[in-house]
Amino acid sequence: MGTFSLALPYDDTVLIEEYINGNREIAATQFVRKHQRFVYSLALRQLNNAHDDADDAAQEVFIRALKALPSFKGESSITTWLYRITVNVCSTMRRKKKFLAWFKNEDGEEMEVESDIATPERQMMDKDFSDKFYQILETLPDKQRETFCLRYFDELSYEEISEILGTSIGGLKANYFQAIQKLAKILKNSNMFDLREFGYANE
Repeated sequence: MGTFSLALPYDDTVLIEEYINGNREIAATQFVRKHQRFVYSLALRQLNNAHDDADDAAQEVFIRALKALPSFKGESSITTWLYRITVNVCSTMRRKKKFLAWFKNEDGEEMEVESDIATPERQMMDKDFSDKFYQILETLPDKQRETFCLRYFDELSYEEISEILGTSIGGLKANYFQAIQKLAKILKNSNMFDLREFGYANE
């Protein structure tokens, strides 16, 4: 193959081909750079806004993805494939965290795993906004919450979300609209939020 540069925005087909038959290290770096925002933001939501856990999860996701990349068949998009890997990794991390928490009590009693939201270690540009908004998102039904997050935060098309969640485009649009309505009902009296950002006009 020809010269392969990190500076060029290669599509996934080219990256996979380069990873298998060319410069594996450079292709892996480009692959991670291209998809790290999606994987990290998804892991962050799956792990209750715990940044350290999301970092660990994202690292594990890419280790698994790169190991399996040569056998990727293209039966789904890379985004869908990474979504499934990320959800599985995060699910395993949550179960492991709960299990290990049982051993923290010297008396041997089972301990509840505390929420990772709003701990001092987890800083964001607007922490107050982030913590409150993620807490509100957790009140939405699973399908509505995931549709909203994939559409708004990850900026995926309805076609991509449909492939990931296995829901019709019409159903996704309904989920997104219902999610916005519910969020608006909760947030419209708060001056912290501009609901026009979500496509909803303040009354």
